[in-house]
Amino acid sequence: MAATENLKAEVLPDDYNQYDLSFKMIVIGDAGVGKSCLTSKAAKGVFDESYSATVGFEFLTFNVRLDGKVIKLQIWDTCGQEIYRSLISSFYRNASLAMMVYAINSKESFSHIETWLKEVKLQSNPDIKLFLIGNKADLEEEREINNNEAQLFKDENGIHYFCEASAKSGLNAQEVFVEAAKLLYSEHLKYKQRANKGESGSDVPVPVKINNKKTDRKQTGCC
Repeated sequence: MAATENLKAEVLPDDYNQYDLSFKMIVIGDAGVGKSCLTSKAAKGVFDESYSATVGFEFLTFNVRLDGKVIKLQIWDTCGQEIYRSLISSFYRNASLAMMVYAINSKESFSHIETWLKEVKLQSNPDIKLFLIGNKADLEEEREINNNEAQLFKDENGIHYFCEASAKSGLNAQEVFVEAAKLLYSEHLKYKQRANKGESGSDVPVPVKINNKKTDRKQTGCC
């Protein structure tokens, strides 16, 4: 991700109404790993320990200014229960990035990342970008998955980014979404350069929406 290192980021309020580019991303992983807590902490600065399990999905936005451009991430936080798994497949459509979350104190949730990864590759655009996040990093004394093990999985499976985070302490909660915005924006610039050269085909994401008028019209749909 070296191409994104020089991009200065400014996180904006989740209700910020102006944007230049908007990308769709999905957050997936087993129930109980803290997906909703992590997205809520990042987007709203709120951590609710009594957060109930997500049924279906939740929709949030995360706004960040990069290189003078406002990037809006459309975050689709999906449920992790097996009985709802068939519902999730529809949310992969047009997603530019999938964030796979496990809990560092749950070896089972980490072992299931391989299944989530296979599902992403089966259901989504083949050019989708992949993030791996080890949540609940505040529970160090209960750790079952070490950092090196997760890093190895990331390297072996072509995952673009990995880090540990904590919705409770706030560790890397916003940073993982900032990095997602940086990667998608950087890849979009590559797409534009190739398009300007008249090259056909692309292995980089096109944004869900480009807002030329810089006025966000709120919608209920995903794209």
